[in-house]
Amino acid sequence: MQQQKRQPELVEGNLPVFVFPTELIFYADDQSTHKRVLTLYNPYEFALKFKVLCTTPNKYVVVDAAGAVKPQCCVDIVIRHRDVRPCHYGVIDKFRLQVSEQSQRKALGRKEVIATLLPTGKEQQQKEEAEEKRIKEHLTESVFFDQTSCQPEHRIASSGPSLLTVFLGVVCIAALMLPTLGEVDSLVPLYLHLSVNQKLVAAYVLGLITMVILRT
Repeated sequence: MQQQKRQPELVEGNLPVFVFPTELIFYADDQSTHKRVLTLYNPYEFALKFKVLCTTPNKYVVVDAAGAVKPQCCVDIVIRHRDVRPCHYGVIDKFRLQVSEQSQRKALGRKEVIATLLPTGKEQQQKEEAEEKRIKEHLTESVFFDQTSCQPEHRIASSGPSLLTVFLGVVCIAALMLPTLGEVDSLVPLYLHLSVNQKLVAAYVLGLITMVILRT
């Protein structure tokens, strides 16, 4: 008789919550930025209900501040800034997303997102352009000296991910391939079975490593 797969134990406040982005920036002089979108992901095999809280609810309008997320799906939460005044420039507000199982009231996990109103996006754009120009000038000089030194092999050797990054990526992939706790039809020893949370951590680290590899 086949045994049922055990449901992972859900501990209050310990469930990882996946939200993107983790920071909201509004610019007073750019009306298109007065509306931002938060995406809440549910990678689990059970549905979640969520609720959005805010330290200063009078400054924001949250569309669908409470709702549900189906298993392995995501929802978009629209947040509008409705009090764009100079007295709020630079003030950091916080949003908290609480998730729980649909059949329970206790919060299984929570994630905080900070929100800031800035007077203008031009200053930030000028800083980014200046930084980009400085990097380009530095790269131009680097290419010039590398060409005159006639040592292109050093550039090739220095590019690409490090051995440690590749090793960590292989470890994360191996962890994701291991069976989950509760699987009985497996030839892998029991001490190598990983919990859902451990696999989520491995998937998160693997995502970061992938971004590092793509940028190198």
